[in-house]
Amino acid sequence: MDPASSGEFAWPAGRRHHSNSPLAVAAVSGVLAGIAAKAADESGHRWAADLGSYPAAWVLAVALIGWSAPSGRAAAVRAAVFFAAMTVAYYAWAALVLHFGWNVRLLIAWLLLSVSAVPATAVAAHWSTRRSGWLPGALLAMAAAITLGGGALGNAGGHPVQAVADVVVAVLLVAVLPRDGRTRIWAVGLTLPSTWGAAQLLDVLRALLR
Repeated sequence: MDPASSGEFAWPAGRRHHSNSPLAVAAVSGVLAGIAAKAADESGHRWAADLGSYPAAWVLAVALIGWSAPSGRAAAVRAAVFFAAMTVAYYAWAALVLHFGWNVRLLIAWLLLSVSAVPATAVAAHWSTRRSGWLPGALLAMAAAITLGGGALGNAGGHPVQAVADVVVAVLLVAVLPRDGRTRIWAVGLTLPSTWGAAQLLDVLRALLR
């Protein structure tokens, strides 16, 4: 008897295929995002380069992965796959298509973030959007603060599109993604007080990645 024709054997195989498909989506989405980000960098349009360079888009992408994942483990794995694929695609496009050469140091640095800070952020988003209280609110506020602390708001005249994008992403993080009203209140209230510290952390990260 062909095992593939038996429901007893076919069902686990189908489940494995279903469980692998979100990872494939994350990988393909990451590749497309990486290519788009590098293309935006070289487009000659400041607003496009800003969207790919400032943290807002990437914080939102990782938060959405965590928010939509069925478990913390799935959130971590999917976010890591997405960000790693995005990183490789970004630097591969620069090296192989644009002939800028490989920036191995930055490639390794971003891949390390892909398996550390990125999955941690996705897990935090998964947990905090489903819980009530000050701690999940504080975690979401920190994500919003990283977005607002990116620097565009301090120079909104020079980066108007990015400044608007930062505010929109921050509102989504603290007011739309949380499923509990108390969490929303805490997140909104803690965002601005957290922004200064987030800006300092981003300055340290930029210095390390130069």
